[in-house]
Amino acid sequence: MYSIGVFSKINKITTKTLRHYDEIGLLKPEYVVDMTGYRYYTTHQLPKLHQILALKRMGLSLQQVKEAFQNPDAIDLFLKLKEQDVLNSIKAEEEKLLLIRSYLNLMRGEKMMYNPIIKELPEVIVASMRQVIPNYEALNTLCPEVMGKEMKRVGCVCAVPEYCFNVYHDGEYRETNIDVEICEAVTEMKPNTDILTFKTIPAVPTALCILHKGAYDTLGETYSFAFKWAEENNYEVCDHPRESYIDGIWNKDNVDEWLTELQIPIVQK
Repeated sequence: MYSIGVFSKINKITTKTLRHYDEIGLLKPEYVVDMTGYRYYTTHQLPKLHQILALKRMGLSLQQVKEAFQNPDAIDLFLKLKEQDVLNSIKAEEEKLLLIRSYLNLMRGEKMMYNPIIKELPEVIVASMRQVIPNYEALNTLCPEVMGKEMKRVGCVCAVPEYCFNVYHDGEYRETNIDVEICEAVTEMKPNTDILTFKTIPAVPTALCILHKGAYDTLGETYSFAFKWAEENNYEVCDHPRESYIDGIWNKDNVDEWLTELQIPIVQK
């Protein structure tokens, strides 16, 4: 048998830690001297201690380790949950690394035009209208005069915060004959009309988002940057891109102050 001091040196842990394991019932000494309270451990306790230390390094709490020893089936559950936590952390850190590198590359250039970010797009209930339009300018008439009036007629209430966006079903940037679905987030579903369709659009776990400042006729440059960035950072587009309108003709007189966010669903290759 080994004294607590020797046992701690053998396993490179403190006597304080061993005493704590004893107190919580995780690893009790093999023998305790009644008169002195001295703790003694044996070699057959080494595998259990090593398992405790290994599970701790994997990120399990002492309470989880204790439960795992009491119920061996719990180890599998705890490790699967921890595995998912680690994978999520790796993904988040990889995204940070990509953004850092992208930002550094942009700062090295003469002009930092874009700051791409990756975020989740939440599930949303929308009133939508899909049409093929001749050009982007047609949206300025189509949205307020057609869709806006129809939404008012059926009593739609816009969600807060407002989320107005277009989904482009061509799958790429086009300047003419654009297959667009205009969407406005609303608080509840309504019966479909000849003009409007109501539906729930599922959440998008990963979307590349880039702000575009100015007129819509230069959106092609922003799309080009976005698709190039995705390719260079080992992502691929997995669904139709969206344009979320933050500022525009409805609240800004100066076209240079219009602000649009490109939202492009992506997955890692």
